[in-house]
Order: sequence, then structure tokens, then C-alpha cells
Amino acid sequence: MPHIPLNSDAVGIGSLFEYRPETARPMSELAEILLRGPSTLSRGERELIASYVSRLNDCDFCTSSHAAFAAAQLPEGMPLVDQVRADAASAPIPDKLKALLQVAAAVQRGGKHVQDEDVAAARKAGATDIEIHDTVLIAAAFCMFNRYVDGLATTVPKDPSGYVSAADVIVSAGYLGLLGQGDEQPA
Repeated sequence: MPHIPLNSDAVGIGSLFEYRPETARPMSELAEILLRGPSTLSRGERELIASYVSRLNDCDFCTSSHAAFAAAQLPEGMPLVDQVRADAASAPIPDKLKALLQVAAAVQRGGKHVQDEDVAAARKAGATDIEIHDTVLIAAAFCMFNRYVDGLATTVPKDPSGYVSAADVIVSAGYLGLLGQGDEQPA
């Protein structure tokens, strides 16, 4: 049961966005930029980072929703997402993504846990400075999103197929589409 009366049938962060809509747009814009904006990392890879960090934070809603979003945008789908969430080091993903997930895991433990060696390993695997930057920012943002969702004890969908439906909206209309604002770019 949520810690505050949300008066909504929405789940997870959606219920919080309805409760406090003035925070919904900037948070959705941040997600849109980080997870769907121009990048040399695919949208699926960035969603995978978000789901991985959310799993490390034990946030069921964000882990499951972003796993569905990643699966919808990766050719290997949910089997790959599940492999990464279970053991990123042995998952069949490029070394660059493995190294970036290590950086993300360090951020999840705390910003000062990111070591020069982590960054050097990512660069050695082919990551650019902007990919390293964006990985750190995705991980940091998802620590915030996870704590927001779990800190107010939001509910998770009773039917997990809701994550797949939400993935359809994200893929077609983006994060602002969840607000009913379509695939528009942030102002």
C-alpha cells in the first residue's frame, strides 16, 4: 500500500506522475533524453542499463518495466535481458556494454565507487567519453527514479502484461507519450 494516498489506478511512477504532474514532465523529459535521444548506444542498450541498475536497487516496478522496454528494442528480446539481469559478465553482449554495465553498477553503489580502472576498461572496450557520461547519468537517474517509486511504496501491475503494453507506448511515442504528449522533443 502506498505511503501516501495516490487516488489513482496507475501503478509505479505513473501513479506519482498523476499525483504531482508538475514533476512528471521534467522527469519524463530526462528519461526521453537519456533513453531515446541521439546516442551511439542503442535505445535497447540504454534501457538495458536502466533495468540492470533498477535490479541492483531491487526496484521491481522499474526493473520489470525497463526490461520490457529493452526487450522491445533489442533483436534478442527478453531472453537476452534476462541473461544480463542474471549475470551481465557472462551474458552474450559486446564487451563495451559489459564494461558500461560495470560502470553503472559502481554508480549504483555510490558515485565514488567508479574507479579510474572502470573507466579505463570501458574505454579499452571501445566506449566513448559521451557513452561513459551517459551511462553514469542513466545509472544516477535510475537510482533517483527507483528510490522515488519505492520510497513512496507504489504498486506494481497485477498483470505483468501491462509492462508490454507500456513498452509499445515507449517505442512508438516515447516517454512524453506516457503523458499523452506524443513523440515530441523536450522544449
